[in-house]
Amino acid sequence: MAEFLDAFELVGTGLAQYEAIADEPVLTRNERLDALVGAIAEYLAKQRRLGRVPAWVCDPARRLAEPWFTASSPSDAMREYLTFASPAEFASRNIFTEERPLRRARGPQTAKV
Repeated sequence: MAEFLDAFELVGTGLAQYEAIADEPVLTRNERLDALVGAIAEYLAKQRRLGRVPAWVCDPARRLAEPWFTASSPSDAMREYLTFASPAEFASRNIFTEERPLRRARGPQTAKV
């Protein structure tokens, strides 16, 4: 996932970014992973204002029947927070996560002299 996100950010143009998510990935039979991939593609398309969302993200196989709270052991309070914090692209698939689910930690930048 991290490699894909890094590559997605580096491709440069909106058209190239759309092309990176345009083709539907094969379903894995892991319901959570399949729903997560759909949520990520839709989220990236909307966050980067690519002008369209791939049609494949609407496949019912990309949605969960039961809620999935991505915290390892969510308390009732954490479940409530995740319910309200989750971006629509995730919540609509019954995935409840933090408000910036694709945020990546960045290492220290070396100052150029």
